[in-house]
Amino acid sequence: MAEESSQEKTEEATAHRLKKALDDGQVAKSMELSSVAIVGLGFMAMIALGPFVVDKSKEFMTHTFTMAPTTSLNVGAFVTVFRDSLVSFFLTIGPFMLAMVVIGVLINISQVGVRFTTKPMEPKFDKLDPIAGFKRVFSGKMAVEYLRDIIKVLLVSYLAYIIISHDVMDFFELMDSPTERFASQFGSLALLLALKVAAGLMVLAIFDFAFQRYEHKKKLRMTKQEIKEESKDTDGNPVLKGRIRQAQREMARKRMMQDVPTADVVVTNPTHFAVALKYDKSSMEAPTVVAKGQRLIAQRIKELAREHGVPVIENKPLARSLFKVCEIGSTIPAKLYKAVAEVLAYVYQLKGKDI
Repeated sequence: MAEESSQEKTEEATAHRLKKALDDGQVAKSMELSSVAIVGLGFMAMIALGPFVVDKSKEFMTHTFTMAPTTSLNVGAFVTVFRDSLVSFFLTIGPFMLAMVVIGVLINISQVGVRFTTKPMEPKFDKLDPIAGFKRVFSGKMAVEYLRDIIKVLLVSYLAYIIISHDVMDFFELMDSPTERFASQFGSLALLLALKVAAGLMVLAIFDFAFQRYEHKKKLRMTKQEIKEESKDTDGNPVLKGRIRQAQREMARKRMMQDVPTADVVVTNPTHFAVALKYDKSSMEAPTVVAKGQRLIAQRIKELAREHGVPVIENKPLARSLFKVCEIGSTIPAKLYKAVAEVLAYVYQLKGKDI
């Protein structure tokens, strides 16, 4: 066991190991890629749906303030206004919220496919182990993630500085502008900043996704001993498989021996091979091999044939050819028709039958 535990995991994960990992919810997934994609595509959806949201919001506010003086102050009126406001809110924000949900689902599916499992939600008490937690904090994977976060902060700060410093003078000039223009320009600046930051972070997220895939494959690597053990579990113990094959051969041999008494003739060489043939011209296109064997099995076939009155004919070349080219249950090949026909003609002559 000490030797097994000291083995290095140098072998790629087998198909069985990969499938088990998928069933357990262990997949290569980058949270950075998901977050950046959701933020970037979310802002693009906001740009596309922005005019619709603004128009609907204006309509709602205009309607609300217009009806306010004529609305009576009672519970029924309050419930009606509240209900209408809620419906209007969801009709206004609904398309954007739906777009965000679709984006989130598609990003996750693109990384891991469609997987349904509750294994990741099951409690894992080994995570409470302080020593294991200490090792995770100071592992190579965490070092890469710390470096990634530092680069991310520096990248966001740099992009924000470049964009804001470029438009800072225009921003100050907007202080005296109408509120609508100020809001429009400020919103455009914020969206531009968000999109450029998202584009920069996307590059970082792609590298993170590649790293997560590498770590996932590395985590699933196996030792040579693990592959051997898995092979035993999936393919079965070699000793047990050998016993099963032996039992199957014994059963096939018994069935074969049961067919020997139904044969028309047994061709032998005479000690090494024995082949039992059967021919029924009403149901068979050609003579069929019902049993064959060599050495001890050949001797047993001949004994059964004699016990049941089946003729045993010695023909060394024919017996050797039949044993070599014919399987049990198959018809003889055309090249042996003539030789077998001569043997059957002789047998039928002895029995007084027509061929």
